[in-house]
Amino acid sequence: MYLAIAGNIGSGKSALTALLAEAFGLKPVYEAVSENPYLEDFYRNMGAYAFHSQVFFLARRVRQHLLQVNGNPRVVQDRTVYEDAFVFAKNLYREGFLSRRDWETYMDLFQSVSPALRKPDLLIYLRASLPTLRARIRKRGRPFEQNLPDRYLLSLNALYEEFVASWDLCPVEVVEADRLDFVEREEDRLALLEALKRRIRP
Repeated sequence: MYLAIAGNIGSGKSALTALLAEAFGLKPVYEAVSENPYLEDFYRNMGAYAFHSQVFFLARRVRQHLLQVNGNPRVVQDRTVYEDAFVFAKNLYREGFLSRRDWETYMDLFQSVSPALRKPDLLIYLRASLPTLRARIRKRGRPFEQNLPDRYLLSLNALYEEFVASWDLCPVEVVEADRLDFVEREEDRLALLEALKRRIRP
């Protein structure tokens, strides 16, 4: 069983990864945000560091996938390589922060490695509105995230909706993160686990 957790910045992916790992006996695989040496520079100057940051995430995510996901019978992953390509890198290209040459090089890298990667058994998409994202970004307090433009987060939300609508590698479970606060409210946490229990094989 391989669960993939998808969602925008601040939607609750890491918290849900930890919750499902504990509840269903899964190995958690977390996004390498703190390891990205380009990330703070990227948030200060997206045009200058977009390609560097995205290639770092692609390389690290592929390594995670090959070493921790492919051979593990029970795993839950905080964001996938597919989102890196079809949400984050695509948004940077659409917004002009990635040139056509860099975008095509990035996608060539992605398409070269993706056949070697195990496909998820279930994609869980955390759908969250801008106010929810903003509140959660403030709460976790990463300095380089605090000044993200609303337009950037909204563009990512729109691309996530496109991404989920076209996703065909496995079933999708949509979690309305505006309604369900599985971090702060125990009743929401229990309700979510009960709803997912029928989708997650023992």
